[in-house]
Amino acid sequence: MSNKNVDILFNPLQLGEILINNRIIMSSLTRMRCDKITKAPNNLVAEYYSQRASAGMIITESTFVSERSYSWPGCPGIMDQTQVEGWKKVIEAVHDKKGKISLQIWHSGRATHSQLQQGLQPWAPSAIAINGPNDILNIPHEIPHEMNLDEIQLVINQFKKGAYLAKEAGFDALELHGANGYLIDQFLKSNSNKRKDSYGGCIQNRCKFCLEVIDELISIFGKGRVGIKVSPIGRFNDMYDEDPIELYTYLFQELDKRQIAFIELMNDKDEENAYNYGLPSSQSQTQNLYEKLRKSFTGVIIGNVGLNAESAAELIRNGLINAVSFGIPYVSNPDLVERIKFDLPHTQANPDTFFQGDQIGYTDYLPFQK
Repeated sequence: MSNKNVDILFNPLQLGEILINNRIIMSSLTRMRCDKITKAPNNLVAEYYSQRASAGMIITESTFVSERSYSWPGCPGIMDQTQVEGWKKVIEAVHDKKGKISLQIWHSGRATHSQLQQGLQPWAPSAIAINGPNDILNIPHEIPHEMNLDEIQLVINQFKKGAYLAKEAGFDALELHGANGYLIDQFLKSNSNKRKDSYGGCIQNRCKFCLEVIDELISIFGKGRVGIKVSPIGRFNDMYDEDPIELYTYLFQELDKRQIAFIELMNDKDEENAYNYGLPSSQSQTQNLYEKLRKSFTGVIIGNVGLNAESAAELIRNGLINAVSFGIPYVSNPDLVERIKFDLPHTQANPDTFFQGDQIGYTDYLPFQK
């Protein structure tokens, strides 16, 4: 028996140029199963994504465009032909099941370490280290190199090359990773960007790098197949902005002018990290994020973090979002769409198998057995 309260989640949605069958998106999930030498997806990764092809759209794990963005073992790249061929297997497996798949294109900026990338120093908008230890190495983060204008242009070109290779691989769309304290987010936020040139200072300047990257992605994929993920109030990786509503109102208005396909909006109440980093709580800083930013962007907004099927359906009915993305529920429920539709119980994931390893805790979660 279907759950009538969430029927709206199963209405088709025009996502830019892409028509998706339902409004349940699989959000990006770090799983660390790609080849550690070639940084390419393998057959196991293709099986994992194809199992979840009933999602309205799959958004892949973070995929790097630069050798200075290798942040954990088993993360994939989109820099060379070997990686393109690996992604082709994934895309073919998803498309064979009539699914849609978007590449999350990414640069980690300061959120890595030279020990993870053959001695290369991390780059960032400003020479400010992340407070606290690196999650992989459990040692303090390094002070990153402050990018000069030539280096900024180099990274923009790397994003463009990554987009070109992603199109060659056959992805349906691109999602720029502008969230969670990675390079795009580092340029946006006031606590990580202290530049004095045209890429720092006022909100317009801090948004410049993000928008220039978006423009290059559009030049390859077209505006109707490009989106972005943002975390206006997230504290992960020591992030904070003094006025997130003003910042993201401007950014959303600029993205609206470009008529991009979607924004995935993290309503991230990351209070543990706020406490750890000595920052104000996100909950106290900004209430009602969807309401405050909805009017600035007329395209598709995908709600992310802290939602379930019922609360997402209510937000869609109220016009505040158009779709919802789920992360951890997709780890252990490859048939999440069907479980939501027919109100079936969800399998609980085992956090011990989230990262690295083999098929255990990755492709061995089964569809619901009646």
